[in-house]
Amino acid sequence: MTDRLTIRRPDDWHLHFRDGAVMRDVVPYTARQFGRAVVMPNLTPPVTTTALAAAYRDRILAAVPEGVSFTPLMTCYLTDTTDADDLARGAADGVFTAAKMYPANATTNSAAGVSNIENLYPVLARMEAEDIVLCIHGEVTEAQIDVFDREKEFIDRHLRAIVATFPKLRVVFEHITTSDAVDFVMESGPQVAATITPQHLHINRNAMLVGGIQPHNYCLPVAKRESHRLALRAAATGGSGKFFLGTDSAPHLKRDKESACGCAGIFGAPYALESYLTVFDEEGALDLFEGFASLHGPAFYKLPVNEGEVTLERAEVAVPPVLHVTGEEIVPWHGGATIGWRFVG
Repeated sequence: MTDRLTIRRPDDWHLHFRDGAVMRDVVPYTARQFGRAVVMPNLTPPVTTTALAAAYRDRILAAVPEGVSFTPLMTCYLTDTTDADDLARGAADGVFTAAKMYPANATTNSAAGVSNIENLYPVLARMEAEDIVLCIHGEVTEAQIDVFDREKEFIDRHLRAIVATFPKLRVVFEHITTSDAVDFVMESGPQVAATITPQHLHINRNAMLVGGIQPHNYCLPVAKRESHRLALRAAATGGSGKFFLGTDSAPHLKRDKESACGCAGIFGAPYALESYLTVFDEEGALDLFEGFASLHGPAFYKLPVNEGEVTLERAEVAVPPVLHVTGEEIVPWHGGATIGWRFVG
């Protein structure tokens, strides 16, 4: 049995830092474990231009603890009026690593997202020509579509068409939650990949709904049936370079999660690697963890792997039921539970 694992320093290819005081308090959790992170642009107002992204990057870097090496990778929030020239300049200047497509009203702070995906095709054509990665929140948002079917419907209605129309466009299907998404990614060419969160590897939809409403297990896309969870675990731990780590860590204060209209999002950053490694341990795939966490993402994004290493060791770790952000309580993923691995550093 392996009791200690050292891997190349990993990256988080999808997370949320928010902004202001919350951002300043949550950045250190990610910088502690990861060398880089793809930062989502759904602020209020959203990060829609190169200038806004550069300023946001500076605010993030100011929150990184002294002596810690961490690089935020910025994304452009795509809208119905995205300036393709500005996006291309931002990517050429090293400000933008990718652009993010939110269907309007799909998740937190997505009201300014794309209302008609086909109208965005000229921008996608420019992204294909400039080799800019497209990150997609893959859900339809029509009220008549069941929330548990929205990912599959997006694949059939939009994603197949995008991939067929722009065959050289690199596409990351973010935080996939279904066997349908796994199958689509595996059947697609090398230009299509996906991120998988820790929560979707650990829980199915019962975790939100059994024994009372469980708001701290609520995120978007929502967790699905057990068969989908098992498909995700097989994909993540199967060694395919098409799947890599993306926590979708999304901090919301405890009072906002437990309100009458609780926010969607799980704060996964504090114990991210420990959570993922628990899954790989349970699946007998510890030898494949470095690929998922540290190698597949850089290869897809055409970036070098990180120089340093991190070590985790087998140990019982009691996760605090709450942490504190801006002086208020926030519940981390696995809060109040015991996990079987410790991040050494």
